[in-house]
Amino acid sequence: MRNVAKLELPLDQVLVGDCIELIRGLPDKSVDLVFADPPYNLMLDKGTRAGTLRRPDQSVVDGVDDAWDRFADGGSTAESYAEYDRFTRAWLFEARRILKDTGAIWVIGSYHNIFRVGVALQDLGFWMLNDVIWRKSNPMPNFRGRRFTNAHETLIWAARNEAQKTYTFNYDALKTLNDDLQMRSDWLLPICAGGERLKGDDGNKAHPTQKPEALLYRVLVGCTHPGDVVVDPFFGTGTTGAVAKRLGRHFIGLERDETYAGVARARIEAIEVGDDAPLSVTRSKRDEPRIPFGHVVERGLIRPGTMLFDQRRRWGAKVRADGSLVTGDATGSIHRVGAHVQGAPACNGWTFWHFEHQGSLVPIDFYRSRLRAELGAAH
Repeated sequence: MRNVAKLELPLDQVLVGDCIELIRGLPDKSVDLVFADPPYNLMLDKGTRAGTLRRPDQSVVDGVDDAWDRFADGGSTAESYAEYDRFTRAWLFEARRILKDTGAIWVIGSYHNIFRVGVALQDLGFWMLNDVIWRKSNPMPNFRGRRFTNAHETLIWAARNEAQKTYTFNYDALKTLNDDLQMRSDWLLPICAGGERLKGDDGNKAHPTQKPEALLYRVLVGCTHPGDVVVDPFFGTGTTGAVAKRLGRHFIGLERDETYAGVARARIEAIEVGDDAPLSVTRSKRDEPRIPFGHVVERGLIRPGTMLFDQRRRWGAKVRADGSLVTGDATGSIHRVGAHVQGAPACNGWTFWHFEHQGSLVPIDFYRSRLRAELGAAH
């Protein structure tokens, strides 16, 4: 079914047009992740507020005053909010429709729009998993000195609905990425600058809100697998597509501006990728195939009659032909007997029980890992 759905999708393409109409053309429950960086609705008027913001050297700050960020242009603030809310709910409704039952969505925004997006997500039935703060290590200063320096943006990660139990979260991969520390929900990353910042022939920014690839890298490593399909309804200059290609994911980019789309296509086409092997990440143990201890026994890796011990040889139990253990006053699984001898409510028998090998005790988990590796290679 998954492969059939992929054949119906415009994989690794940038589509130009209205994002809502383009999403409506995608099949139900066909994509693994949506990453969205929607308009902020800053409501800045070019030539007045945006045009008068200057740095100490009197150069004008290149603010976001593009047409794509305007809603109810010329109307009241209330009208702008109402139109923005209608737009937000329309694209989120379609985004939820195209997500698989195991899919999820990430939305990034500033204080201007992210709270309105959050309300829309909840009203439409999405289930919040985390909000993540992207703390910018090199934010633009507050030149007027009348507010705090705006040094962060907020990302919302949500599942399709409250009942959804399965979604991709590569916990161990993110922990490894973070030097073996659990990944927190505050991410310190620089804004897009230097050589990564795309510019036009005139030397100006190709896009005013280009996101750094490191941000998308963390999202895609953490919440997708190689071969997954990621849809970005506000593709811009293609950061999502560039990172997806580097990581062996498929992307579908939706962009209303042909100029941005052209920049994105050229950017992504210039990326060279090698074989798929380096794209694998550390798998979470909960994602590993289940291996009953009986499989270890039936494969002859540990034979019936073998004595198992805890690491300090305080307790011992004998292996039976069906993979159960027997000790002086109890029989049962490796977990149940392990808990019984310790007088504990539960026990991980794989790490508790050891077998003797050349004078040393080796945890029986050694053979579970071996069988999992075999299954992984076969898969």
